[in-house]
Amino acid sequence: MHAANATSRFSDRVEKYVLYRPGYPPEALRVLQDECGLRPEHVIADIASGTGLWTRMLLENGTRVFGVEPNPEMRQAGERLLAAFPKFTSVAGTAEQTTLPDSSVHFVTAAQAGHWFDRERARPEMVRILKPGGWLVLLWNERLTDTTPFLRDYEHLLLAYGTDYAEVRHEKTTDEVNQFFDPGPYKERVFAMRQEFDYAGIEGRLLSSSYVPGPGDAKYAPMLGELRRIYDRHAVGDRARFEYKTRVYFGKLT
Repeated sequence: MHAANATSRFSDRVEKYVLYRPGYPPEALRVLQDECGLRPEHVIADIASGTGLWTRMLLENGTRVFGVEPNPEMRQAGERLLAAFPKFTSVAGTAEQTTLPDSSVHFVTAAQAGHWFDRERARPEMVRILKPGGWLVLLWNERLTDTTPFLRDYEHLLLAYGTDYAEVRHEKTTDEVNQFFDPGPYKERVFAMRQEFDYAGIEGRLLSSSYVPGPGDAKYAPMLGELRRIYDRHAVGDRARFEYKTRVYFGKLT
């Protein structure tokens, strides 16, 4: 699912990404600790670290993290938001060319990003920078689309107004995650998570997505009008809820 504009497509969404994108449940970090043996003295390359939603959790564990991010606007936001962590190093690189030294990290992680990678080029790069016996950990927050009337209508809105939603939605990649680990085995853990918003938050969450039209697009105003109708129809106590499954895939690369 590698897209030619994967690096630049979030450039004008950074502020809303910071404010409205979901983080990750604490159970996701415990997978690394309990099942992969993560310790504070380990070194992690967090690929496509973005604004640092997942990176922060790794740093709060006391771990040294190289945040590899190709998008300048996202990288600068991450640098600003993670400035208090002395073990954070920002790196201008990609999954296919991290710029990190050979055998330099114990873990490679990628949160909400693996669907953008050119897997044929990214996997050898991950193997190159990992120490022998190193771990690859891939995470996605998979937004549920059919568990509530609000989520069903929201999904219909994305299909109707999205620019390339059907082509880039990351749920398709999680079905092919074995390509990152093959021929080695990997495991999966799944955790429930949710976000609740008022209307402003629901709109911000929508506009943080790379596959919806922005201001100036002919579909922008009609899309927001439909979002408002959906919210008014389904909100309870001036709140509407997104539900997710956080999927964590982990294994040693060989």
